[in-house]
Amino acid sequence: MKIKLSDKGSNFFVDAKKVGPLGKFIGLMFKSNKTECLLFDFSKPVSISIHSCFVFFPFLAVWIDGKYSVLEKRVIYPWKFSVRPKSKFNMLVEIPFNEKNRKVIKSLMK
Repeated sequence: MKIKLSDKGSNFFVDAKKVGPLGKFIGLMFKSNKTECLLFDFSKPVSISIHSCFVFFPFLAVWIDGKYSVLEKRVIYPWKFSVRPKSKFNMLVEIPFNEKNRKVIKSLMK
């Protein structure tokens, strides 16, 4: 699914696979960096932490509100045990660092 993110007045499109309940638990664990971007959609604002145990490559975590505005973004490196955003969020997109995602990552990191 293609989602439109808004960050500091700019819009970005990310092609991401929406994950189900099991996918929310597994995320990018045990996958290669050539995998697709993942969209975690929660029914209400949440304040949960993520980890990158068993994720063997860096990825960009983008926390989003209900209106698809970027609240926070951070590069997550392998084997971080807990990463929590500063505020509650409705969605999270995990974007693996790879050639396919290079352009959107570069745009979001400005």
